[in-house]
Amino acid sequence: MSYRRTLGFLILLFACCMPLLGLAGGVSSADSAGVVGSSVYDDPEGGSLLEIILGRISQDPFNLVATLIFFAAVIHTFFTARFNALAHHFEQVHREAILKSGRTADQKPYIDAKDDVSFRATLFHFLGEVEAIFGIWCIPLVISMALFYDWGAVVSYFSSGVNYTEPVFVVIIMAIASTRPVLFFAEQCLSKVAFLGGHSPLAWWFAILCIAPILGSFITEPAAMTIAALLLGRQFYKLEPSNRLRYATLGLLFVNISVGGTLTHFAAPPVLMVASTWGWDLFYMLQHFGWKACIGIFISTCAYAIIFRKDLIELNTRARKIEEDRAKLGTVVLSEEPIPHWVTVVHLGFLAWTVFTLHQPPLFIGGFLFFMAFIKATAHHQYDLKITKPLLVGFFLAGLVTHGGMQAWWLDPVLSRLGETPLFIGSIVLTAFNDNAAITYLASLVPAFDSNVVLQQAVVYGAVVGGGLTVIANAPNPAGQSILSQYFKKGISPMGLLVSALCPTVIMALCFYFSPY
Repeated sequence: MSYRRTLGFLILLFACCMPLLGLAGGVSSADSAGVVGSSVYDDPEGGSLLEIILGRISQDPFNLVATLIFFAAVIHTFFTARFNALAHHFEQVHREAILKSGRTADQKPYIDAKDDVSFRATLFHFLGEVEAIFGIWCIPLVISMALFYDWGAVVSYFSSGVNYTEPVFVVIIMAIASTRPVLFFAEQCLSKVAFLGGHSPLAWWFAILCIAPILGSFITEPAAMTIAALLLGRQFYKLEPSNRLRYATLGLLFVNISVGGTLTHFAAPPVLMVASTWGWDLFYMLQHFGWKACIGIFISTCAYAIIFRKDLIELNTRARKIEEDRAKLGTVVLSEEPIPHWVTVVHLGFLAWTVFTLHQPPLFIGGFLFFMAFIKATAHHQYDLKITKPLLVGFFLAGLVTHGGMQAWWLDPVLSRLGETPLFIGSIVLTAFNDNAAITYLASLVPAFDSNVVLQQAVVYGAVVGGGLTVIANAPNPAGQSILSQYFKKGISPMGLLVSALCPTVIMALCFYFSPY
């Protein structure tokens, strides 16, 4: 059966990630006193990259195990659609089985009875959730870490070796940004731009993809992604565009958001990681990044508008027909209840507080607790506060940074050996397989970058340009995928996202690389 082959492949991945477990115990307990992944290596002087990589593996074999597990997780992301298809199949089979055997809730002679649940279907659904993948692969990581070192090393790594501030921040900023007052305010602001195009689907599409990413420089990229994705769902995806246009819009959104946060030094995670170390302030970002990002966003959006002009015109025609049909039938579309201005102001205040205190988890978490109380007190002006998707996105990012903290051993020598152009291209490629913030953070630790402005800019240019290629490339991407996946019948294909993001990525690369440094 096909599901057995798929599950067998996953098990094989698990097995391949721990080929060196026979060496467990080869690392002394003294080595585990420090934080795993922070080893100081005795690299051969003048050695090649391969010699350095092999030398670091021999000094700490766990490096190879951790990296194999990480790349197994990356490979797993390409199989989510298959796992979800199997989960749906098993659920249908299970439903038919419990109907025949009398195991549905209606057929049981008990109070508050529930339908029997298919463990197999639930398992495959869990394996098909992209937000859960890196958390799942933390299981073999923890097991192998404990075997190679000891439990104290595991505790030390998770408590001191990894910073989970960003995942927690993303959960809270997503929850606030998706509330009715914030979403309505953003929609009203973008409506002023869409008005120039008669509030057509094309006008909304262009306004959201151009303006929302730039707003990310001030409200942070995760908040901008949340707002943009929700508005695209309301104004664009609900009209059921062609599959080509769905993916093109998704790829363009991810790329635009990745570069749109570079007008300031605090909104884009890859910039935030190096801004204080390299002395980059607001003026520096506007001079070297901001204007290039704006030009790139505009050109990329215009390019896709031209490429997909027939599809977009068809959506305009479809929207007009829907309105005409409603008028003929006399259908009354009720508007939503107005939101008092003071409620919106309070929400924006909580949003600003969260951004202002993004480095102090106790402060923005405390603020969020007060925010939830305010939501309760003004419930008649609110949507139900949905925390599930933000939590899943936070879980995804937490798993990603957990694995990413183990990759410095090979990323460091790779980055330190690249010149300007290879570094720019290499940073784009590496970003597709690792969080772009991790790439720039590691670059800030390389001595060769300390006084070389050209190399500094090249690595950050590449990191933000490549941030839309995959769901793991940029921290806000999982938020966008979580919100918009409902509009893709078989879920979002990683390969489909990659292909759709290539064109705007190339445009952004040209805008950043060939403009003056």
